[in-house]
Amino acid sequence: MRAFRFIEKPSLCLALVGCVCAFLLAGCGQEPKNPTTSAEAATATARPADAELAQVYDNSCKLCHANPAAGAPLTGDKNAWQPRLLQGADTLLDHAINGYNGMPPMGMCMQCSQEQFLALIAFMSGQPLQQ
Repeated sequence: MRAFRFIEKPSLCLALVGCVCAFLLAGCGQEPKNPTTSAEAATATARPADAELAQVYDNSCKLCHANPAAGAPLTGDKNAWQPRLLQGADTLLDHAINGYNGMPPMGMCMQCSQEQFLALIAFMSGQPLQQ
């Protein structure tokens, strides 16, 4: 018994090679993904008004909260933040400090105070926090 019987049938072999080539070339020629909506563009350029807080946001938060592929709620996306805000400021602060799901402990900001975390959460959610 032969292991590669499809080689005996050229049409089957060509079809298989064609499928493999089509699969490999499927992604070629696509434009790089840039922010396509005004909301994504706004997220990419959003910064807190306070200069110190803006620096913390740029160094610690922006990597995940301005990148749709990261899975974190995007800055300014009120729909994504709403269910989180309903958990309350204490829970959100606990998640920021201790980590939660994919979020690292201290949100990659080891020097941040609780007040800074709350201000950053309020900025990213676009809504004031209720304590």
